[in-house]
Amino acid sequence: MNSDASVIAVQGHRSSMANDNLYGQAQSPSYGSVPFTSRQDQPNKRIAVPVRVEPKVFFANERTFLSWLNFAIVLGSLALGLLNFGDSTGKIAGAAFTVIAMMVMVYALMLFQWRAERIRRRDAGPYDDRRGPVVLVVVLISAILVNFYLRFVYSQ
Repeated sequence: MNSDASVIAVQGHRSSMANDNLYGQAQSPSYGSVPFTSRQDQPNKRIAVPVRVEPKVFFANERTFLSWLNFAIVLGSLALGLLNFGDSTGKIAGAAFTVIAMMVMVYALMLFQWRAERIRRRDAGPYDDRRGPVVLVVVLISAILVNFYLRFVYSQ
């Protein structure tokens, strides 16, 4: 019985020495003969921790929505000016820009609702849309090119 106690004490002493750094300070507490295990030796465990969504995330989503609406209102104002004060080519371009402005408003609302739902469910990001702005730019450039084409073809 006495020999077993000395073995445990020696093993405890060895495990605490193995966990010392270069300066002789213990890196982790020693618990007798329990060997030190690093994080690499342990299996990867996923711990379910509830994620707290800060209010600034919701406000950022709302700011982005308002920014899209601001762009749609500016585009709609341009379209309204072309519809009211333009010639036949201006009216065609105004109608095209009106349709595009309404599409931007619908897109902004759908994107806002999609992001808000994902934030509420605490889904993993990213929350960005890579296709929407590209489609918007292509449609706007197409409308401007059609406007230039109509202006040069019908003005002569």
